[in-house]
Amino acid sequence: MDAIKKIIENASKLNGTIVLPEGMDPRVITAACACVSRKICTPVVLGTPAEIATAESLAHMSLADYGIKTIDYTLGDEELEKAYYEAWNLKESKKPAEKQKLIDLATAAKTLRTKRIYFGGMMVKLGRVNGLVAGSIASTGDMLRAAFHTLGTQKGVKTASSCFIMDLKAPTASGDSVLAFGDCAVIPNPTAEQLVDIGLATAQTYKDLTGCEPRVAYLSFSTKGSAAGELVEKVQKAVELARPVFAEKGIKMDGEMQFDAAIVPSVGELKNPKGEIKGNANVFIFPDLQAGNIGYKIAQRLGGATAIGPNLQGLAKAMNDLSRGCSAEDIVGTICVTLLQSATK
Repeated sequence: MDAIKKIIENASKLNGTIVLPEGMDPRVITAACACVSRKICTPVVLGTPAEIATAESLAHMSLADYGIKTIDYTLGDEELEKAYYEAWNLKESKKPAEKQKLIDLATAAKTLRTKRIYFGGMMVKLGRVNGLVAGSIASTGDMLRAAFHTLGTQKGVKTASSCFIMDLKAPTASGDSVLAFGDCAVIPNPTAEQLVDIGLATAQTYKDLTGCEPRVAYLSFSTKGSAAGELVEKVQKAVELARPVFAEKGIKMDGEMQFDAAIVPSVGELKNPKGEIKGNANVFIFPDLQAGNIGYKIAQRLGGATAIGPNLQGLAKAMNDLSRGCSAEDIVGTICVTLLQSATK
């Protein structure tokens, strides 16, 4: 169980820069200083002088002592504001006229000067930093809105989603010590088309964070038509749509299948003898958020796996959400995940 150690080690080699918008949180101060002292990355912290001073006092640390740059986002930045204004209106101009919500430059400026996640997102978009980590205070909804409005989704993907990296207590029968579960945090009831995007994004996240080739299983309570119904048909359609896309990218994928057929080779050989995945999957795509969230927590609480995430994916550039109950060390881990994701964007 050393996946996070490897993630931190690999991220440290990138010499990247991460913006941390929630400079009013003492945990963020502690994490930023840890990243410098451990030579992981160069952090940039957003906040007013008063916010940062209060957080530093609570953390018993000074950003200046570590040479960490701070930015008061409330003072504005003309380049970021203009870029946000142009990107917003370009997106809106593609909608039917009656649905367009165009903004002026003053509105763009107000948005970035009052919404720190948006300010940080535009820093990522313009390449000033490699990625963004926040959410120790902001809600997941706030994070996702900022991500959509500043970064958007990556080319060829319409759906942003999430996955957990599961660092197992013991390897699977196929020898995998690390798995990926998606989507477990963002899309409640994905369509078949969205499941394709989730599968592609989760496979990419798995490769980015582990360096291993993904083998993807689309999960159901049915294996290759052993059951029927609307729920099964959705996964079957997703697999049908996904197959040519995965083949073009050289990613192994199969479904619909039950979890045992996806992870136990003897069961996979029995239930899916002609399949591309026969009990050797390392990336698992759940049919909906209920199944995904329940699944990762069972693996975590009963199986003893360490769950790393949720990791946002499918975005044009790297940005990740934190749990509001996170520790400073959790923030460091998420910073490293974000750095590795940024290396392929």
